[in-house]
Amino acid sequence: MLDPQMKEQLTSVFAALDKPVELVYENSAHDDQNDLLEMLQDVASTSPLIVLRKNDGNNSAMPQFHISYEGKHTGIVFKGIPGGHEFTSLILAILNTNRKGKLLDSLIVDRVKRLNKNITIQTFISLTCENCPEVVQAINQLALVHGSLRHEIIDGGYVQDEVQKLGIQGVPSLVANSKMFHSGRIQLLDLLAKLEATFGVDETAAPSEPINKNLGHFDVLVIGGGPAGSAAAIYSVRKGQSTALITEKIGGQVNETKGIENLISVTYTEGPQLAAQLNQHIASYPVRVFENRRVKKVHTENKVKAIELESGEHLTADSIIVTTGAKWRELGVEGEKEYMGRGVAYCPHCDGPFYKGKKVAVVGGGNSGVEAAIDLAGIVREVVVFEYNDALKADQILVDKLKSLPNVSIVTSARTEKIIGDGQKVQQIQYVDRSLDKTEKMDLDGIFVQIGLVPNSQFLKDTVNMSKFGEIIVDEKCRTSIPGIYAAGDVTTTPYKQIVIAMGEGAKAALAAFEDRMYQH
Repeated sequence: MLDPQMKEQLTSVFAALDKPVELVYENSAHDDQNDLLEMLQDVASTSPLIVLRKNDGNNSAMPQFHISYEGKHTGIVFKGIPGGHEFTSLILAILNTNRKGKLLDSLIVDRVKRLNKNITIQTFISLTCENCPEVVQAINQLALVHGSLRHEIIDGGYVQDEVQKLGIQGVPSLVANSKMFHSGRIQLLDLLAKLEATFGVDETAAPSEPINKNLGHFDVLVIGGGPAGSAAAIYSVRKGQSTALITEKIGGQVNETKGIENLISVTYTEGPQLAAQLNQHIASYPVRVFENRRVKKVHTENKVKAIELESGEHLTADSIIVTTGAKWRELGVEGEKEYMGRGVAYCPHCDGPFYKGKKVAVVGGGNSGVEAAIDLAGIVREVVVFEYNDALKADQILVDKLKSLPNVSIVTSARTEKIIGDGQKVQQIQYVDRSLDKTEKMDLDGIFVQIGLVPNSQFLKDTVNMSKFGEIIVDEKCRTSIPGIYAAGDVTTTPYKQIVIAMGEGAKAALAAFEDRMYQH
């Protein structure tokens, strides 16, 4: 199943292992059982410390295995064959089990260990889902440090009856006690907060280190780890400045991007790959990276800036470069949140296959909306594009492609007003025809929201000047209204939200901060 080149790569990766890791499979009469065994045998063949073992006495209706370490079940269970995008989840699970690879820091570990005991989380995934591995890998790491958290990664294709019973129409979907408590992409910090709310915490558990830890002082602090932040950090440290970077995740919004074909000199890449390369580039320099962190408040009363983190930690810096980017904008209408993962979706690549042969809407007529509609048209029975303005805003080449498709229609001058369902799934979209000032309804099975981005600038509200859209206002050298605070990328008023522009603006902000520092001295 694995080609020689992949086996060679895995042999190199698993050379880091220093203790045995067991892949323990169940008996199963399922037709795909041999495919699972072949994959596991191929993986085990790449290291003498990966042991394949049969769990005698247990029978499973589907191919299934778990990971054991030092004689104990780790809590990580794969139900299905982790191919496609989930193959990486298996490889990382093996490494992380042996305490190798990128691990959670002590702050996150303390929070995980305070979660109540005996938790079971089922994560329903699709092998074509690009968002699923991030969530799967995060929960796997939580299971490894928690001690009594069981994480079952379930390929929904094997359990269609269960998927329908739970009302799942999007992945990843997280289920506990036969109830879905989250669907879709989620950052680790938000995931952990949701688990704390769902399962509760042991308030008596003492942290291993002080919550209000001082992380130190730096010449430059970069807030945000996407293309702009990565460039800003690298350019700053290359100028000999002590540099720290605070981010939820290296790569930022790039991690959610599929194909990238307009990054000059790179013919084609994909978001996760580019994010990994950004991480590797940053790691080659002495940049202090604080990942899985969010800034709560920036204090600008003194020349030296004081920064509070939501974690309770704090630090100071002479200069701050804000590169926090933007996130997908929600409609903000009745029914949207209620039907997330049950008919309301934001990722056509991940959730499109759930709507095969069905009718869906795409709300948004910009590039992202039209591209989503084109992709969905190859899967679903019918696509209807809803655009607020009287014409689509996407590039003409995309509009022409969209209009050439036989199963696509376009509704312009449409203001989405409400999403209607039966309590289990979406049934209708209600909108106002703005040209006639008339309320209309349309029957459909799903709604994909693609209406652009909102800047991640809330933590600087009332601190620096912003546009009415929440973008940080910057000058030609990325300076904000507060001396010593700079901003770059999608969070700013700089036009054209593109990766290549964000990188250039991040570099510019770093150079401006250095120039101003030299001038002041």
